Amino acid sequence: MTSVSENTEAQDERPQISRPSDFKSLITTTSASQLLKSDLITEEPMSEEQKFDTVSSYIWSDEDNDEILETIHNDEPKEEAPTGRPSWANKTEYLLAQVGFSVGLSTIWRFPYLCFHNGGGSFLIIYMLMLFLVGVPLLFLEMAAGQRMRQGSIGVWKVISPWIGGVGYTSFMVCCIVGLYYSVLMAWSLFYLVQSFQSPLPWSMCPLLRNSSDFDPECERTAPTTYFWYRNVLKATDEIEIGGLPVMHLSVSLFMTWLIICISMIKGPKSTGTMLYVSVLLPYFILFCLLIRSLMLEGAHFGLKNLLAAKVPALYSVQVWRRTGNQLFLSMGPGFGSFTAISSYIPRSNNCVMDAFVVALLNLTASLTATVFVFAIMGHLATENNEKCYLRNAETVLYLIASGVLPAEAHPPDSMYHDPSSIYSTWLKSLPKQTKDTVLPYMTNCNIAHELKEVMEGPGVAIVAFTNITSVFSGSTFWAIIIFVLLASLGLSTMIGIMQGIVTPLQDTFSSLRKYTNLLTVGVCVPMYLGSLIFVTSSGSYYVNLLDDYWVSLPLFFIVILENIAMAWIYGARRFLADLIIMLGHPISPIYRWLWCFLSPFVLLVLFVSTLLHLSLKTITYLAWDSNISNEVIRIYPSWAKVLLIILIIITILPVPAYFLYTLIGVDFTVSMIHSGTTVIFKPEAKGNSPKSQPWLQVRKSQKKINKMDKQQGKTSLPYE
Repeated sequence: MTSVSENTEAQDERPQISRPSDFKSLITTTSASQLLKSDLITEEPMSEEQKFDTVSSYIWSDEDNDEILETIHNDEPKEEAPTGRPSWANKTEYLLAQVGFSVGLSTIWRFPYLCFHNGGGSFLIIYMLMLFLVGVPLLFLEMAAGQRMRQGSIGVWKVISPWIGGVGYTSFMVCCIVGLYYSVLMAWSLFYLVQSFQSPLPWSMCPLLRNSSDFDPECERTAPTTYFWYRNVLKATDEIEIGGLPVMHLSVSLFMTWLIICISMIKGPKSTGTMLYVSVLLPYFILFCLLIRSLMLEGAHFGLKNLLAAKVPALYSVQVWRRTGNQLFLSMGPGFGSFTAISSYIPRSNNCVMDAFVVALLNLTASLTATVFVFAIMGHLATENNEKCYLRNAETVLYLIASGVLPAEAHPPDSMYHDPSSIYSTWLKSLPKQTKDTVLPYMTNCNIAHELKEVMEGPGVAIVAFTNITSVFSGSTFWAIIIFVLLASLGLSTMIGIMQGIVTPLQDTFSSLRKYTNLLTVGVCVPMYLGSLIFVTSSGSYYVNLLDDYWVSLPLFFIVILENIAMAWIYGARRFLADLIIMLGHPISPIYRWLWCFLSPFVLLVLFVSTLLHLSLKTITYLAWDSNISNEVIRIYPSWAKVLLIILIIITILPVPAYFLYTLIGVDFTVSMIHSGTTVIFKPEAKGNSPKSQPWLQVRKSQKKINKMDKQQGKTSLPYE
């Protein structure tokens, strides 16, 4: 064994300390030779992964980029050592998995809805600003962490910082709970898809009473699509307190959902990749077809005009920024651990910087395409409703003329029935002032902007809105099939991403499970299916709303904040970028370090606090069906539902402080005084034997410091950073 002082001319040589879980605390006043003799430090041949870590840990300035790249080109092998970890068949499948998870059902409906109610063009400006300044850096962070560490969410954050190693368990729990109710959304889409293979569509008209030719009076008091949703699909109760058994047809649909998910995941990334070609590419093709068809409708231009009209006050609204931030993170999906898990199956040399931009741009493309489609459809519906309003007014005038209330000169032209939008205004303006003053009190005020607002408010449930959209097109059966294939495909690709966030951490934590991928997949899907049954009971949709509207945001913000702080301030943003420069073999813009260190934490903390205050001060409500009036009503969740919400939030974030205490209890702190500077250094000593339980401590040799201390003390000491 060779001492440090005997190798001072080897500037790039860095002796490696044995894994921290196996050594006692090191005191910097001890000479290097004494440490080596006491076997506390051993010089071992380093594996490629250790060399990777050692070279990159001490790059602290942006000017070191050229030196890093020269080192990696000269010293590092070009090919990675093969490992037993499975991988994606190609880069395309990997990107499809990332995009499929990122583009979900909220992209298709929630984004257009929020866009309309939060300033239109102003919302788009805020969203794109936050996407590229906050969303892309955080997406890059999660992808790079998984690719760098080659592990799922649990293992990655233990390596980066064991003190917050529990964040991986929190991500795992969030994936489990979200997977339970998100699979129900896909089950609803599958049920509608099956029902679409008939003409006329079952939600296009009210059902007849049994043994009667009369329509169901409950349906006649509302829209057939709304009645079909609450009465035929959900079998909904009037309140959340009224329970019941799982609805049979939804249970079967849910079983088929989990069967499809299980088949897609059964062989790991390779079988998943094959399924993703359909579940990810098909929705984009369908969206493009729907967009083209919607732009051909009458009145589509009016909807697009409202989309592009930016409302300046929205740019200064805190609530608009909060809603935009919530949509960004719920749509993109950071915090679930799925990006980390998916990236762990790609080679380290993969360009994750470009991948983050590609995923973000494709997510934005899908959001904007869906928004243009929805606004075009809603503009058409608003135009139709406005024309119906004109015709109702014309009918009223004709009736009043026949009754002798109005003079004959008020008679509307016959051509109004062919083009009411243009003829109505011309006719009304041509009336004499006295006649007009007589006519107007009997007429309804027809306003197309008001009609657009009404149709955008629409039903309280997105899936009902899509059933309304199918009635717009001729050949409604065909378009219903297309739309619900779109929704089912989006649900499947997102569920595959969520399942990756569950299965991958399990295989990384228990490596023996890699040999039994089939059994593990089935072992996860079966209990997930059984747990999902609670959401297909008669009141199950109200629980879905409780979790999706009020629960999921806080744990996700909590996770992403800790991930950001761990990487930027504990592991070190500059250090992490240096790792990536070596890993990728090309420079990375230092702007990411400033975004990770300052902008992202600030924005995330503001969003977390504002969401917490919003939930604390606001009465939590849900949209329920009232069978007495045949309409949707807003009800307040009972107090036990709020308690349930609080318990779920606490349970999901509990692993973070629990693992912190576990690490603290398992560590002995040794305090030592450095004779030269009276500095106290705390070095953790782990009692566990797992190499992943603590981050590797690395020794950097500095020729300058060694020479200086040799002169002052006459001995060689080992500096630490």
